[in-house]
Amino acid sequence: MPYQENKRKPIRRDFTPVSAEGAVVGRNAVRELLKSGRDVDKIFVQRGEREGSITLLVAEALDRKIPVVEVEKPKLDTLSGGGNHQGIVAMAAQKAYSSVDEILEIAERRGEKPFVLILDGVEDPHNLGAIIRSADVFGVHGVIIPKRRASGVTAAVEKASAGALEHMAIAKVTNIADTIDALKKKGFWIYGAEVGGEDYDKVDYGDGAVAVVLGSEGDGISRLVLEKCDFKVTIPNYGHVNSLNVSCAAAVVLAKASAERHK
Repeated sequence: MPYQENKRKPIRRDFTPVSAEGAVVGRNAVRELLKSGRDVDKIFVQRGEREGSITLLVAEALDRKIPVVEVEKPKLDTLSGGGNHQGIVAMAAQKAYSSVDEILEIAERRGEKPFVLILDGVEDPHNLGAIIRSADVFGVHGVIIPKRRASGVTAAVEKASAGALEHMAIAKVTNIADTIDALKKKGFWIYGAEVGGEDYDKVDYGDGAVAVVLGSEGDGISRLVLEKCDFKVTIPNYGHVNSLNVSCAAAVVLAKASAERHK
Protein backbone atom coordinates (compact mmCIF):
# COMPACT_ATOMS: atom_id res chain seq x y z
CA MET A 1 0.00 0.00 0.00
CA PRO A 2 1.23 3.54 -0.71
CA TYR A 3 0.40 4.88 2.72
CA GLN A 4 0.16 3.86 6.38
CA GLU A 5 -2.13 5.35 8.98
CA ASN A 6 -0.99 6.53 12.40
CA LYS A 7 -3.32 4.69 14.77
CA ARG A 8 -2.34 6.68 17.88
CA LYS A 9 -5.42 8.29 19.42
CA PRO A 10 -5.55 11.76 21.02
CA ILE A 11 -5.84 12.04 24.79
CA ARG A 12 -9.36 13.00 25.90
CA ARG A 13 -9.51 15.92 28.34
CA ASP A 14 -13.28 15.79 28.87
CA PHE A 15 -14.57 12.53 30.30
CA THR A 16 -18.26 13.49 30.25
CA PRO A 17 -20.12 10.69 28.43
CA VAL A 18 -21.34 11.82 25.02
CA SER A 19 -23.00 9.83 22.25
CA ALA A 20 -21.12 9.26 19.01
CA GLU A 21 -21.69 11.71 16.18
CA GLY A 22 -24.72 10.71 14.16
CA ALA A 23 -25.86 8.16 16.77
CA VAL A 24 -29.62 7.62 17.13
CA VAL A 25 -30.19 5.85 20.43
CA GLY A 26 -33.02 3.61 21.61
CA ARG A 27 -35.85 1.63 20.05
CA ASN A 28 -38.35 4.46 19.53
CA ALA A 29 -35.73 6.81 18.10
CA VAL A 30 -34.44 4.17 15.69
CA ARG A 31 -38.01 3.33 14.64
CA GLU A 32 -38.69 6.98 13.79
CA LEU A 33 -35.37 7.24 11.94
CA LEU A 34 -36.32 4.29 9.74
CA LYS A 35 -39.78 5.81 9.15
CA SER A 36 -38.23 9.08 8.00
CA GLY A 37 -36.52 7.43 5.03
CA ARG A 38 -33.23 9.12 5.94
CA ASP A 39 -30.07 7.25 4.91
CA VAL A 40 -28.68 5.04 7.67
CA ASP A 41 -25.07 3.83 7.60
CA LYS A 42 -25.50 0.85 9.93
CA ILE A 43 -27.36 -0.37 13.00
CA PHE A 44 -25.66 -1.83 16.07
CA VAL A 45 -27.65 -4.38 18.09
CA GLN A 46 -26.67 -5.87 21.42
CA ARG A 47 -25.66 -9.49 21.02
CA GLY A 48 -28.55 -11.75 22.01
CA GLU A 49 -31.12 -8.92 21.85
CA ARG A 50 -33.39 -10.22 19.11
CA GLU A 51 -36.76 -10.06 20.89
CA GLY A 52 -39.83 -7.87 20.67
CA SER A 53 -39.56 -4.55 18.84
CA ILE A 54 -35.85 -5.03 18.08
CA THR A 55 -36.73 -8.02 15.89
CA LEU A 56 -39.03 -5.80 13.81
CA LEU A 57 -36.43 -3.02 13.57
CA VAL A 58 -33.72 -5.45 12.46
CA ALA A 59 -36.05 -6.99 9.87
CA GLU A 60 -36.85 -3.56 8.43
CA ALA A 61 -33.17 -2.61 8.35
CA LEU A 62 -32.24 -5.81 6.53
CA ASP A 63 -35.10 -5.28 4.07
CA ARG A 64 -33.60 -1.86 3.27
CA LYS A 65 -30.15 -3.46 3.01
CA ILE A 66 -28.84 -1.50 5.99
CA PRO A 67 -25.93 -3.39 7.63
CA VAL A 68 -26.84 -4.75 11.09
CA VAL A 69 -23.91 -5.48 13.40
CA GLU A 70 -24.16 -7.50 16.62
CA VAL A 71 -21.93 -6.09 19.36
CA GLU A 72 -21.45 -6.46 23.10
CA LYS A 73 -23.18 -4.06 25.50
CA PRO A 74 -20.03 -1.97 26.24
CA LYS A 75 -19.86 -0.96 22.56
CA LEU A 76 -23.44 0.33 22.68
CA ASP A 77 -22.72 2.07 25.98
CA THR A 78 -19.88 3.94 24.28
CA LEU A 79 -21.89 4.84 21.16
CA SER A 80 -24.78 6.12 23.28
CA GLY A 81 -22.61 8.02 25.73
CA GLY A 82 -23.89 5.91 28.59
CA GLY A 83 -27.53 6.61 27.71
CA ASN A 84 -30.41 4.13 27.77
CA HIS A 85 -29.88 2.52 24.37
CA GLN A 86 -32.31 -0.39 24.94
CA GLY A 87 -30.00 -2.67 22.99
CA ILE A 88 -29.93 -0.72 19.72
CA VAL A 89 -28.07 2.26 18.22
CA ALA A 90 -28.32 3.46 14.62
CA MET A 91 -25.72 5.60 12.86
CA ALA A 92 -27.53 8.09 10.64
CA ALA A 93 -25.86 9.41 7.50
CA GLN A 94 -25.02 13.11 7.45
CA LYS A 95 -26.37 13.49 3.90
CA ALA A 96 -28.36 11.49 1.39
CA TYR A 97 -26.33 9.06 -0.70
CA SER A 98 -26.34 9.08 -4.48
CA SER A 99 -26.32 6.12 -6.85
CA VAL A 100 -23.40 5.38 -9.16
CA ASP A 101 -25.62 6.25 -12.12
CA GLU A 102 -26.38 9.64 -10.55
CA ILE A 103 -22.63 10.30 -10.32
CA LEU A 104 -22.27 9.54 -14.02
CA GLU A 105 -25.18 11.88 -14.76
CA ILE A 106 -23.31 14.70 -12.99
CA ALA A 107 -20.39 14.25 -15.40
CA GLU A 108 -22.78 14.19 -18.35
CA ARG A 109 -24.48 17.43 -17.26
CA ARG A 110 -21.08 19.11 -17.04
CA GLY A 111 -20.11 17.85 -20.49
CA GLU A 112 -17.13 15.98 -19.05
CA LYS A 113 -15.86 12.42 -19.13
CA PRO A 114 -16.57 10.74 -15.75
CA PHE A 115 -13.89 11.06 -13.08
CA VAL A 116 -14.63 8.86 -10.08
CA LEU A 117 -12.84 8.01 -6.83
CA ILE A 118 -13.37 4.55 -5.29
CA LEU A 119 -12.41 3.96 -1.65
CA ASP A 120 -11.94 0.31 -0.70
CA GLY A 121 -12.44 0.44 3.08
CA VAL A 122 -11.28 3.84 4.43
CA GLU A 123 -12.33 3.61 8.09
CA ASP A 124 -11.24 6.91 9.66
CA PRO A 125 -13.92 9.62 9.18
CA HIS A 126 -11.26 12.35 9.27
CA ASN A 127 -9.42 10.67 6.40
CA LEU A 128 -12.67 10.30 4.46
CA GLY A 129 -13.48 13.97 4.95
CA ALA A 130 -10.02 15.06 3.84
CA ILE A 131 -10.24 12.82 0.78
CA ILE A 132 -13.63 14.29 -0.17
CA ARG A 133 -12.10 17.77 0.08
CA SER A 134 -9.31 16.79 -2.32
CA ALA A 135 -11.79 15.10 -4.64
CA ASP A 136 -13.76 18.32 -4.92
CA VAL A 137 -10.65 20.41 -5.56
CA PHE A 138 -9.51 18.16 -8.41
CA GLY A 139 -12.85 17.89 -10.17
CA VAL A 140 -13.98 14.40 -9.17
CA HIS A 141 -17.65 13.85 -9.99
CA GLY A 142 -18.34 11.43 -7.14
CA VAL A 143 -16.87 9.15 -4.49
CA ILE A 144 -17.85 5.49 -4.12
CA ILE A 145 -17.56 3.78 -0.73
CA PRO A 146 -18.57 0.30 0.52
CA LYS A 147 -21.46 -0.34 2.90
CA ARG A 148 -19.39 -2.49 5.25
CA ARG A 149 -16.03 -2.14 7.01
CA ALA A 150 -15.70 1.53 6.13
CA SER A 151 -16.63 4.95 7.43
CA GLY A 152 -19.98 6.32 6.35
CA VAL A 153 -20.80 10.00 5.99
CA THR A 154 -20.86 11.33 9.56
CA ALA A 155 -20.62 14.76 11.16
CA ALA A 156 -16.88 14.18 11.61
CA VAL A 157 -16.56 13.55 7.87
CA GLU A 158 -18.48 16.72 7.08
CA LYS A 159 -16.25 18.77 9.38
CA ALA A 160 -13.02 17.29 7.97
CA SER A 161 -14.20 17.98 4.41
CA ALA A 162 -14.32 21.73 5.21
CA GLY A 163 -17.59 22.15 3.31
CA ALA A 164 -16.68 19.98 0.30
CA LEU A 165 -19.20 17.29 1.31
CA GLU A 166 -22.02 19.63 0.27
CA HIS A 167 -20.68 19.60 -3.30
CA MET A 168 -19.68 15.95 -3.63
CA ALA A 169 -21.92 13.02 -4.57
CA ILE A 170 -21.26 9.94 -2.44
CA ALA A 171 -22.45 6.49 -3.51
CA LYS A 172 -22.53 3.59 -1.09
CA VAL A 173 -22.37 0.16 -2.72
CA THR A 174 -22.63 -3.42 -1.52
CA ASN A 175 -19.64 -4.74 -3.46
CA ILE A 176 -16.71 -2.65 -4.72
CA ALA A 177 -15.42 -5.36 -7.09
CA ASP A 178 -18.81 -5.72 -8.77
CA THR A 179 -19.09 -1.95 -9.07
CA ILE A 180 -15.71 -1.81 -10.83
CA ASP A 181 -16.88 -4.50 -13.26
CA ALA A 182 -19.97 -2.42 -14.04
CA LEU A 183 -17.88 0.72 -14.59
CA LYS A 184 -15.48 -1.12 -16.92
CA LYS A 185 -18.46 -2.15 -19.05
CA LYS A 186 -19.23 1.57 -19.37
CA GLY A 187 -15.73 2.26 -20.71
CA PHE A 188 -13.88 3.18 -17.52
CA TRP A 189 -10.15 2.67 -17.00
CA ILE A 190 -9.38 1.73 -13.39
CA TYR A 191 -6.20 2.94 -11.63
CA GLY A 192 -5.36 1.35 -8.27
CA ALA A 193 -2.92 3.15 -5.96
CA GLU A 194 -0.82 0.39 -4.42
CA VAL A 195 2.83 -0.57 -3.86
CA GLY A 196 4.75 -2.33 -6.59
CA GLY A 197 3.16 -0.46 -9.47
CA GLU A 198 4.31 2.02 -12.07
CA ASP A 199 5.36 5.51 -11.01
CA TYR A 200 2.05 7.41 -10.74
CA ASP A 201 3.65 10.44 -12.41
CA LYS A 202 4.61 8.48 -15.54
CA VAL A 203 1.21 6.87 -16.15
CA ASP A 204 -1.08 8.16 -18.89
CA TYR A 205 -4.49 8.79 -17.30
CA GLY A 206 -5.91 10.04 -20.58
CA ASP A 207 -9.05 12.09 -21.01
CA GLY A 208 -11.64 9.28 -20.98
CA ALA A 209 -13.70 7.81 -18.14
CA VAL A 210 -11.34 7.26 -15.19
CA ALA A 211 -11.72 5.74 -11.72
CA VAL A 212 -8.95 5.97 -9.12
CA VAL A 213 -9.01 3.33 -6.35
CA LEU A 214 -7.46 3.72 -2.90
CA GLY A 215 -7.51 1.14 -0.11
CA SER A 216 -7.86 1.10 3.65
CA GLU A 217 -5.46 2.68 6.12
CA GLY A 218 -4.10 -0.65 7.33
CA ASP A 219 -4.34 -3.12 4.48
CA GLY A 220 -4.50 -1.06 1.29
CA ILE A 221 -6.59 -2.29 -1.63
CA SER A 222 -8.04 -5.77 -1.17
CA ARG A 223 -6.67 -8.51 -3.42
CA LEU A 224 -9.89 -9.02 -5.39
CA VAL A 225 -10.36 -5.31 -6.04
CA LEU A 226 -6.71 -4.87 -7.04
CA GLU A 227 -7.08 -7.66 -9.58
CA LYS A 228 -9.90 -5.68 -11.19
CA CYS A 229 -7.70 -2.61 -11.74
CA ASP A 230 -6.30 -1.99 -15.24
CA PHE A 231 -3.25 -0.15 -13.86
CA LYS A 232 -1.39 -0.23 -10.55
CA VAL A 233 0.26 3.10 -9.69
CA THR A 234 2.68 3.88 -6.88
CA ILE A 235 3.90 7.11 -5.32
CA PRO A 236 7.74 7.00 -5.12
CA ASN A 237 9.20 7.31 -1.63
CA TYR A 238 12.48 9.21 -1.30
CA GLY A 239 12.29 9.79 2.45
CA HIS A 240 12.55 7.89 5.71
CA VAL A 241 8.95 7.11 6.72
CA ASN A 242 7.21 4.09 5.21
CA SER A 243 4.47 5.82 3.27
CA LEU A 244 1.84 8.54 3.01
CA ASN A 245 -1.42 8.80 4.90
CA VAL A 246 -4.29 7.68 2.63
CA SER A 247 -5.75 11.18 2.39
CA CYS A 248 -2.38 12.59 1.31
CA ALA A 249 -1.94 9.79 -1.22
CA ALA A 250 -5.38 10.53 -2.63
CA ALA A 251 -4.49 14.18 -3.14
CA VAL A 252 -1.22 13.32 -4.92
CA VAL A 253 -2.74 10.83 -7.38
CA LEU A 254 -5.90 12.86 -8.02
CA ALA A 255 -3.82 15.97 -8.73
CA LYS A 256 -1.86 14.14 -11.42
CA ALA A 257 -4.93 12.57 -13.05
CA SER A 258 -6.79 15.88 -12.93
CA ALA A 259 -3.91 17.78 -14.50
CA GLU A 260 -3.91 15.47 -17.52
CA ARG A 261 -7.68 15.75 -17.87
CA HIS A 262 -7.59 19.55 -17.84
CA LYS A 263 -4.70 20.20 -20.21
